[in-house]
Amino acid sequence: MKLTPAFYTMKTISEAAASWREAGLQIVFTNGCFDIIHPGHTRYLREARQLGDLLVVGINSDQSVTDLKGPGRPILGEDERTEVLLSLRSVDAVVPFSEPTPLDLIKAVKPHVLAKGGDWSVDKIVGREFVEKHGGTVVSLPFQKGLSTSELISRIQKTST
Repeated sequence: MKLTPAFYTMKTISEAAASWREAGLQIVFTNGCFDIIHPGHTRYLREARQLGDLLVVGINSDQSVTDLKGPGRPILGEDERTEVLLSLRSVDAVVPFSEPTPLDLIKAVKPHVLAKGGDWSVDKIVGREFVEKHGGTVVSLPFQKGLSTSELISRIQKTST
């Protein structure tokens, strides 16, 4: 099943996810900053989507990106990052969160599969215990070496000097 990609809030994603579960759909959840979308992101999101029937992406708010990545980040604002993510075939839903971790959002979605990039070992993935306790699985997908937003920014800075 392919849904029309949509933006959700914490409240609306909880309601939507409940209806998807009732319909028997397997929900995959992932999260991140997704500051400048690059091939590492698109490959990772495509792989995550293949783990179920639909993919919900939690996106860090602008302030939480700054808190995590430092001054000057994000490069693209939350609305722009959301727009880009929703244009990808692999993404069905985008939900912003401003908390330090996506745990509350994971609890609202109750995904069948929780996926993160390979730079996260399964035992370090936030929400692992909750998802496993509810019968779900947690997956660390292969990391795309040389493809990170920080590395991309560094390459841009080197070529512009």
